[in-house]
Amino acid sequence: MATIYDVSQLAGVSLATVSRVMNKNTNVSEKTKQKVLAAMAELGYRPNTFAQSLASNCSNSVGVLVSQLDGPYYGPMMAEIEAALRADNRHVIIAVGHSDAAQEIDSVEFLLSKGCDALILDVEAISDEYLIKLSQSSTPIVLINRYIAEISDCCIYLNNELGGYLATRHLIELGHRDIAYISGPAKKHDAIERLEGHKRALAEVGVSFDPALCFEGDYKEDSGVDGMNYLLSLDKKFTAVVCANDQMVSGAISVCLERGMKIPQDLSFVGYDNIPFARYVSPKLTTVNNPIHEMGKMAALWLLKNLYNKDIAVENVFEPELVVRNSAISI
Repeated sequence: MATIYDVSQLAGVSLATVSRVMNKNTNVSEKTKQKVLAAMAELGYRPNTFAQSLASNCSNSVGVLVSQLDGPYYGPMMAEIEAALRADNRHVIIAVGHSDAAQEIDSVEFLLSKGCDALILDVEAISDEYLIKLSQSSTPIVLINRYIAEISDCCIYLNNELGGYLATRHLIELGHRDIAYISGPAKKHDAIERLEGHKRALAEVGVSFDPALCFEGDYKEDSGVDGMNYLLSLDKKFTAVVCANDQMVSGAISVCLERGMKIPQDLSFVGYDNIPFARYVSPKLTTVNNPIHEMGKMAALWLLKNLYNKDIAVENVFEPELVVRNSAISI
């Protein structure tokens, strides 16, 4: 089996030069670089990255743990993380927690066992206490879409309470007072915060929150269908619906259209996340922008700054913005 010494001999350069080429160091001339690469190809030499990581105490890999892989939410986030890290010659190892505490912890242990330099975590079921303890270990972590006061410096998060407030406040400004709500799962931090913002907007104008007009969904289209069927089965008046994400809005509106209702003439809707289809459906969806792709990139930049010592500006808190389109009208 060829060694780095064999490569240096064949290329006629020092071991240090071969090492610089393998580590993509720019302080090597193009001519020398090509000689080294040609020697590696001729000898069939492949660097032992595990041995390199042991020697340098750096694997150049980052573990990324997300709740799920499907849907329009996590793909853009992971793409931005990967792109930002790859631009600095780092790689990602991805694991999935499925919003289950045991699976999330198992995934964290898996990523740590792979020798990742750091972990980017979008987790929902693991307790604050576990994450605080994890942050005190030798492997740095950064949290996405989660705020824990004790470790706020490593949290990249959206002000979800404000986003929930903006969605409902928009409908109130359009004259609506009887507003139904389809929430995310009650165990999820962002769902809790968005519902709190909804309640705050109602309270500001003296409207009491009616639990009967609130249906707990799971952020997927089918729960939007179930939520809308439930709300329409009630003997209660409502002129608008806020959904805690855009996927549930699509399911809810489909129920209305199947029943011959006109949107927004018969019922106004506001969503949350501003995923791509929101601007292409008819009517175009009024929603709250959730810059998850930017938060993913920021989590990667946080690591490049705090772990790999890059001179990069980092922003921890993102503010939501209302995107007004055509799914809500005044009454």
